[in-house]
Amino acid sequence: MCLAIPMQVVAIQGGSDELLDPQVALVESDGIRKEIRLEMADRVPAVGEYVIIHAGFAIRTLTEEEAEYNLSLMRRMAEVLEQEGRLPGAPE
Repeated sequence: MCLAIPMQVVAIQGGSDELLDPQVALVESDGIRKEIRLEMADRVPAVGEYVIIHAGFAIRTLTEEEAEYNLSLMRRMAEVLEQEGRLPGAPE
């Protein structure tokens, strides 16, 4: 199963050449930062907006409400898996 992760755009870089210098974004969620590609997104997001990330690519932009809702569901799912001892890396 694959999950797409909502992350907030903190910077946008590149873009002078679609092939040699593609536009990328620096995104962050829960203290984790990643550089992701923007070619597959529905539109180029602005700094401060949220995007859904999968396999290093932004898939689409989200409203802040959509992102927060999705993140809260993922946090809750992790809590339940941890309580059940089914979260990878959780103590047995």
